[in-house]
Amino acid sequence: MKKVVKFGGSSLASAQQFRKVGEIIHSDNGRRYVVPSAPGKRSDKDTKVTDMLYQCYQTAADPKALDEGIAAIAARFQEIIDGLSLQLSLEEDFETIREAFAAQCGSDYAASRGEYLNGKIMAAYLDYEFVDAAEVIRFDEDGEFDSEKTNDLMHRRLEGLETAVIPGFYGAMEDGSIKTFSRGGSDITGSIVARAVHADLYENWTDVSGFLVTDPHIVENPETIDTITYRELRELSYMGATVLHADAIFPLRKEGIPINIKNTNRPQDPGTLIVESTCRQPKYTITGIAGKKGFCAINIEKDLMNSEIGFGRKVLQVFEENGISFEHVPSGIDTFTVLVHQSEFVEKEQNVISGIHRAVSPDTLDLESDLALIAVVGRGMRATRGTAARIFAALSHANINVKMIDQGSSELNVIIGVKDEDFERAVQAIYDIFVLTHL
Repeated sequence: MKKVVKFGGSSLASAQQFRKVGEIIHSDNGRRYVVPSAPGKRSDKDTKVTDMLYQCYQTAADPKALDEGIAAIAARFQEIIDGLSLQLSLEEDFETIREAFAAQCGSDYAASRGEYLNGKIMAAYLDYEFVDAAEVIRFDEDGEFDSEKTNDLMHRRLEGLETAVIPGFYGAMEDGSIKTFSRGGSDITGSIVARAVHADLYENWTDVSGFLVTDPHIVENPETIDTITYRELRELSYMGATVLHADAIFPLRKEGIPINIKNTNRPQDPGTLIVESTCRQPKYTITGIAGKKGFCAINIEKDLMNSEIGFGRKVLQVFEENGISFEHVPSGIDTFTVLVHQSEFVEKEQNVISGIHRAVSPDTLDLESDLALIAVVGRGMRATRGTAARIFAALSHANINVKMIDQGSSELNVIIGVKDEDFERAVQAIYDIFVLTHL
C-alpha cells in the first residue's frame, strides 16, 4: 500500500514530537512520501515559526532586528536538531535567508522557509530524499495554482524515488519566485503529492483524532465522525469547520483517493476517513453541524415577482456591482431574500438599497442584521423522513426562533438562520436531538 503522510505544525513543534512522527512513519513501510509543516507551538504561550518568520521579515530594514529575528528562528530549529542528535547544519540556509530578507524578497518567500527548513530536518532524520517544493509545484503568471503542470512535474520527480520528503505550503512561479498557498496550505501539498504518485491513501496527521460532529468549543466532547464524503466535508468546511484545508479535496477527487485524518499523539485511534462515496451507513442521521455568525438578510417583497423574468438576476447584479458576494438566496412567490456577510455589506448598504429600487422597484425592502447560519449536513438525511421537523422541534424546545431555512436539492444539507445570540444554543440543541438522543 502506497501512502502519503502529512504532519501539521503541532506534530513537529519539538524534537519529542519529531520522534513520535518517526515512529509512526517507520511503523508502516507504506508511508513513503512525507509532507511536513513548519514547527507549530510547543505550548499555548509559544509562537509558531511561520509567525516568527513573518515578524522577522517585517523588521528586515533594521539590520539589528533582522539578525535578532534570524537568531531566534535558528535557535528553534537547532533545538530540534540537537534533540534528534542529527549531524546537520542549517547555517548556510540561514545566511541565504538573511540576505534574501534584507533584499526584500517577498512575504511568500519568508513564510515558506519554515516548511523548507523543517523538510530538510525531516529528510535527514528519516534518511529520505529531500525534494524542494519549488521544483515541483507551479503557479502561473497570475499566481494561480497550475494543477496539471504540477501533477506532471511532481510525478516525474517522484517516479524513481522510493521515499521522499516534500515540504508543504509553497511552490514557485515560472521565474522561480516562491509562492505560497493560503495558511494551512500544507494540506493541499499533501493531496497534490498523493495524486501525483497514485497513492492508495493520504494520511493527514494533526492534533485531533479525526473530524468532530461539531465545534468542541460549543458542545462538550462531541462525537468523532467515522466516515465522511468529500461533498459533506466541503459543506462543513465552507461553514467554518477547519480540520482540513477545504482546497485539499480537489486533487484527490480526481483520483478517488481517500483521506484519513489521524492524531499524532494518539496514533492508535482510527480517525476519520474521507471518501468520494460510500455504502457505509452513517452512525447518525446527520454527519456534522457547522456554522458562522455575522450575516445580514436583505428581504425584498414584490407582488408577482415570480412571473417577472430576470428578477433574481437583476437583484444579484446590484450586489455584484458593489463587490459583495452572497451566501444564500431563499425565495418565495412574492419574496426574495439575499444573505450576505454583514461586515462586507454595512459600508455599501445604502448603495445596494438604492440600486435594488432602481433595478426591480420592490414593494417593500427591509434589512435584518446579526444573523448566524448553521449547516446541518449528512448523506443519511436523504433516506430519513422528518429531518427538518426534528430540527424545528429541537430549536422550538430551546426557545430559539428560526429566521430562515434553506434545503439544497441534493438533500445533503439544511441551512438554518438564527440570531447571533442564539447560535451556540442552536448548535447544542441540534446536536442533542440527533446525537445524544439518537432516535
